[in-house]
Amino acid sequence: MDTVEELNGTYFYKGINNISAGELFFWIMLDEVGEQMGGIGDLDAVALILLGQPVLSTRQKMRTATVGTSVASVYARRYLNITLPFSLPTFTNKSLKTLKPMMVNNLGAFVGRAIPIVGWVLLANDVATIVYKATSRFNKIVRESDKIW
Repeated sequence: MDTVEELNGTYFYKGINNISAGELFFWIMLDEVGEQMGGIGDLDAVALILLGQPVLSTRQKMRTATVGTSVASVYARRYLNITLPFSLPTFTNKSLKTLKPMMVNNLGAFVGRAIPIVGWVLLANDVATIVYKATSRFNKIVRESDKIW
């Protein structure tokens, strides 16, 4: 359990004196970020996002297409060049702006476009976990009037 003391309406937390409830939440949030981040999973999420960015030049495309292609897309199309009997919804940087999925029937195209989305989902999960844990921890140690929710 955290060592927190209340003194004259302020808190003492890990050597930091006379901090408000908001400042206490800030320091707890930093602790939770430190505990959550830095693992292999976090690097994986960032790597997936970066691998899915259209940084490689490619042939001329239609005006409505995203300019360039990603490393993920190049390799997924190369190794998973399988035509499916049905179409799957995918998103590109351009189609995300309109929230209109692009349909593809190539497994490699689907996987290549899904890779950065998986990275963003993993990162969003980290953020949600950090906020939940920080809020729960904060609410356990502050007086009733300072609790969130």
